[in-house]
Amino acid sequence: MIEFRGVTKRFPGGTLAVDELDLVAEQGRITVFVGPSGCGKTTSLRMINRMVEPTSGELRVDGQDVLAADPADLRRGIGYVIQQAGLFPHRTVVDNIATVPMLLGRGRKAARDRAMELMETVGLDTSMARRYPAQLSGGQQQRVGVARALAADPPVLLMDEPFSAVDPVVRESLQDELLRLQSEIGKTIVFVTHDIDEAVKLGDKVAVFRVGGKLAQYDEPGVLLSRPVDDFVDNFVGRDRGYRGLGFLTSETILLGSLDMLSMGDPRPDDGWALVLDGTGRPLGWVADGDGPVTEDTIVPGGSLYTVGSGSLRGALDAALSSPSGQGVAVDADGRVAGSITADAVLAALPAARDDSAA
Repeated sequence: MIEFRGVTKRFPGGTLAVDELDLVAEQGRITVFVGPSGCGKTTSLRMINRMVEPTSGELRVDGQDVLAADPADLRRGIGYVIQQAGLFPHRTVVDNIATVPMLLGRGRKAARDRAMELMETVGLDTSMARRYPAQLSGGQQQRVGVARALAADPPVLLMDEPFSAVDPVVRESLQDELLRLQSEIGKTIVFVTHDIDEAVKLGDKVAVFRVGGKLAQYDEPGVLLSRPVDDFVDNFVGRDRGYRGLGFLTSETILLGSLDMLSMGDPRPDDGWALVLDGTGRPLGWVADGDGPVTEDTIVPGGSLYTVGSGSLRGALDAALSSPSGQGVAVDADGRVAGSITADAVLAALPAARDDSAA
């Protein structure tokens, strides 16, 4: 657990970066700091490991006053991931990851063995172990940075806009990987971003900062989206917050419909659309009415899929809206077609989902 009690940071010259911050980042959870440039979110993060010294107030990590600790000892117990990974360019991947364990006195072989385990944990092929950072993609470098931060098994992990320097597709993959990793390791993570979509996706709780280092609102993502405390938070969260809020409402009450389904080689439908399945009952895409049989050339990509029982209303609605036929495809846990979803069905399920959320 990380506790900020009236923490203030004023830089020489009088600039107030953080103003009387009161906040508790819960143990084993992801807390996200988000806000516009100059709002103090990165300064707040860097005060946790004393890369920035607080001017006043009290800051504790697992009950320990960080100002009473030796800075070097403190940082060895806190993982730190930054933009563009910050890897040592002259060291291989395995030695980058093994750096901290070796500094803590672990033998080279043991540290490298641990590094190889962590490569697998963060989704890196161990065949990359002898490569240098310049030989990796941006996303791979960020994974190495996460592995290095985890190498000493710290209870706390600080992440300062770690995914902002990669393209949107890689960024989404890294976000998903972080959520998967957190479900396994359960670290106390403080994550800084300027992207509200990233904040609500990753955060168990989200702290919105306003310019001047003031905490504007600190809540669970669903509450933040549905009940912003003032105009600043409302405007920062964005005008499509109602749609994003669907991501926090369960889709279990959605009624599934039927689908017209065909296989490769079947005659195309006389009217409208049909879903094309492979030999195992999994969707290949859609085919529209027309002459001739279903072939690879006639199949249209089918949009996103909704997995029954594991998704949100946002995921269900996206499946419906992204489908060329207007019918989203629902699949079971094995990826086989279970039925269809329409936007009307999602909206019909919304009142019950809101009641369940409020209960």
